[in-house]
Amino acid sequence: MSDELLETVRKIYGLLELLAEDKIAERDANQRQQLRTIAGAGKQKQAAILLMDGTRAQKDIVSGASIKAPNLSTLVGELLEAELLVGDRKLPKLAIAIPANFFEGAAK
Repeated sequence: MSDELLETVRKIYGLLELLAEDKIAERDANQRQQLRTIAGAGKQKQAAILLMDGTRAQKDIVSGASIKAPNLSTLVGELLEAELLVGDRKLPKLAIAIPANFFEGAAK
């Protein structure tokens, strides 16, 4: 697949996500509330969660979110217990889709 085609597909996917966000939020309401509860008001936890896409190792999330490794390990454990992560705990990936501004909306 050419880079141009792949980029176009990604743009279309992004637009579809925007259009479907209300329905996704409704479907995942309980899980999203659990996620907000676990993250709390801590900006580092929130930043770490937003980086959990399955492509980053925990050490990369530690660097990217400026969170301490033991705190991230605890966070990953809590998310696993709540069944909010899928796959390998070393490459954490959220089980639900959330928008980039997910935690900003919680303060409103």
